[in-house]
Amino acid sequence: MNSIKWHTRALRQLRKIDRQDNAAIRLAVNSLVSMPSCSGVKALTNHEYGYRLRVGRYRVFFDFDGEVRIVEIQEVKKRNEHTY
Repeated sequence: MNSIKWHTRALRQLRKIDRQDNAAIRLAVNSLVSMPSCSGVKALTNHEYGYRLRVGRYRVFFDFDGEVRIVEIQEVKKRNEHTY
């Protein structure tokens, strides 16, 4: 079982999202406790963060340390041409 750690930047971004999408993102992030066997997760190459979680039109970028078993949520962004 992993622990979830939210960075300040990600929490600020999450507060700006409407209530329904906010709840969906939080629910999806809570499923990351069973990382690496999660759906909607993709390992990223040549990107600032190691992984992304797809939640509707939003993307949650995070890093995962398999040894310590911590999932660090770095950013929450709306999917558009500037997301990646």
